Amino acid sequence: MRETEQASTPLEADVTPSLDEVFRLLSSRRRRYTLYHLYEQDDGVATATELTNHVARLEVAADETPPTEVTDELITTIRTELQHVHLPKLEDAGVLEQDQRSETVRYWTQPSLEEWLEHAYHKESTTPL
Repeated sequence: MRETEQASTPLEADVTPSLDEVFRLLSSRRRRYTLYHLYEQDDGVATATELTNHVARLEVAADETPPTEVTDELITTIRTELQHVHLPKLEDAGVLEQDQRSETVRYWTQPSLEEWLEHAYHKESTTPL
């Protein structure tokens, strides 16, 4: 399916997010952290648990105020927000696809998004993607 979508030029044009959409998607730290993790995966796939833990670790590392460790409350908050807010927004934009049964997320390559995602990553971190 992925090869078919990439081979079809009209479909690519319909799925490619506009610049306004790219910035809206990247405006949330939790969405950026989610995309960082998916982009780093060779196959673009991660479980909801992996995404939640990755976002929590990055969030705690980025905050200079307590909590200084990942708490169960933080994990629950992030997991709920990812499931009900951020992943659906990314899916609606055609950036990823969720499989509710296996609780996995598959990232679909979006060059226009990745250009700004890499820039955001380098501004937020000293470690390259």
